[in-house]
Amino acid sequence: MKRWISVALIGSLLAGCQFIGTDRGDTAPPEIEDLGAPAPGVPERAERQVAFPEGEYAKLEKNGNAVLTGQLFVTTPSGQTVYGANETVSVAPATTYTAEAAEAALAGKVLEKQDPRAQEYTHYAKTDDRGYFKVTGLPSGVFYVGGRVSVPGGKRHVIIDQVRLSSGETAKITLDR
Repeated sequence: MKRWISVALIGSLLAGCQFIGTDRGDTAPPEIEDLGAPAPGVPERAERQVAFPEGEYAKLEKNGNAVLTGQLFVTTPSGQTVYGANETVSVAPATTYTAEAAEAALAGKVLEKQDPRAQEYTHYAKTDDRGYFKVTGLPSGVFYVGGRVSVPGGKRHVIIDQVRLSSGETAKITLDR
């Protein structure tokens, strides 16, 4: 169940194989890169089934005083730890919209681009060389936290987890696979 919930964050983060968002003081928002037509062997973009839920987002705060720290990495079958070095970690509110995107991302699907209004609620941080990150200015609520790690051989792993934050809380999360 935890892994299924984790999927939702990546949806918001990687909708359409891209990260989009608003700067919250942690890092500048990631560049939006339209990947155009998929390369051979890459699935076409799937149509979103969940429309942007304006009412659901209207009840959410965009900023707050909670902090999230963590580390992003993958352990290979041989036991090697591959850190998500210099990657973007996204923190998006858990909504029906982000749940669809996260589920698709974990299933290896690429959704069409997300509604730009969703990016106003998403926070970002850049990882250091060992995959550590810190996101500040988060409101209280439930969030999907996600990132990607490239392992030797070029495969990129999408890792998503869920966290609940209270006002003023500092929480720690490990994004690993």
